[in-house]
Amino acid sequence: MEAEASFWNRRKVFVTGHTGFKGAWLTLWSLALGAEVHGYALEPPEDEPNLFRLAGLEARMTSTYGDIRDERKLACALAEASPEIVFHLCAQPLVQESYSDPVETFSVNVMGTVHLLEAVRTAKRDKSPVRCVINVTTDKCYDNREWVWGYRENDPLGGHDPYSSSKACSELVTSSYRKSFFPPEQYTVHGVALATARAGNVIGGGDWAKNRLIPDCVRALLAGGVIELRNPDAVRPWQHVLDPLYGYLLLAQQLYLSGPSVGEAWNFGPRDEDARTVEWMTSRFCEAWGEGASYRIAPPDFRWHEHRLLKLDCSKAHNRLGWRPRWNAEQAIARVVEWTKRYLHHEDPYEICLSQIRAFTLTRTGVNITCKT
Repeated sequence: MEAEASFWNRRKVFVTGHTGFKGAWLTLWSLALGAEVHGYALEPPEDEPNLFRLAGLEARMTSTYGDIRDERKLACALAEASPEIVFHLCAQPLVQESYSDPVETFSVNVMGTVHLLEAVRTAKRDKSPVRCVINVTTDKCYDNREWVWGYRENDPLGGHDPYSSSKACSELVTSSYRKSFFPPEQYTVHGVALATARAGNVIGGGDWAKNRLIPDCVRALLAGGVIELRNPDAVRPWQHVLDPLYGYLLLAQQLYLSGPSVGEAWNFGPRDEDARTVEWMTSRFCEAWGEGASYRIAPPDFRWHEHRLLKLDCSKAHNRLGWRPRWNAEQAIARVVEWTKRYLHHEDPYEICLSQIRAFTLTRTGVNITCKT
């Protein structure tokens, strides 16, 4: 199965969190497929680099700047957009930030989900064309017991830190709305298929978030410094941002076409061999960057709880959606380095992203059928 331009062309799409790293990549890809994209998110800060602004996405779509906790403004934006497909990516996405401000984290990640689903429910009363909703959460929503095997979608949810816990709560909210207001057995009445998507640690060009490994590596090297690692042995499921986004597009397409038969939770993680340590990723990043890039092991930071091992089992997405990761961890690192160095040479970020999307779609098929432009 492929995410085809023939399906997405002129399709109305609503993306919350479209000004964030993942949201900007998803917006750009959706636009390339020919979709009409409307977004709702906080306005990106003027004094920090931001992929949404650098790629000129503001001029290519309709944006509403607002807080996901502003229930009325969100509902009005969704009703005005009148979308068929909704992607919910708006979140407080950082573990360390969740320790600093747990109230905001729970408010944004839990009540933000409630407000989005309420906006959909309200819009459906007014005959909105919404057909499917995907709530993007995280691999960290599982009750992590440091198993050597990957977590499946029916494993218990949990979350030690406020961020992980808030995302587990968001999953429960979604399940409750599915059962209470959008039950599969009444799909012919309400017409909404509702799913969640759980991905691993994504990396990609244009990410400047703090306290994320690869952006921290880029910042250190651009400042002429040495990369510092505080948890070198932590294992994470690393993947290029395009891999899970491709899963979201496939899932949305299938939700639209097949309805509630795929309205459930889905893992979109990397291959088992791409569950790598922080030090392994940093070492490969330095090799790909060249120019004397180096790192050192710093004293551990005991202020934050860090799980040592986390893996996902994506068998369900493999078997039922035909989705599989296309770029391994080393390829993902190479693409981040390529993106960053092209950006530093003043190439257009929109064109850099588009060229990498084309390269991604050609990885297995040999034919570019996933981009209209």
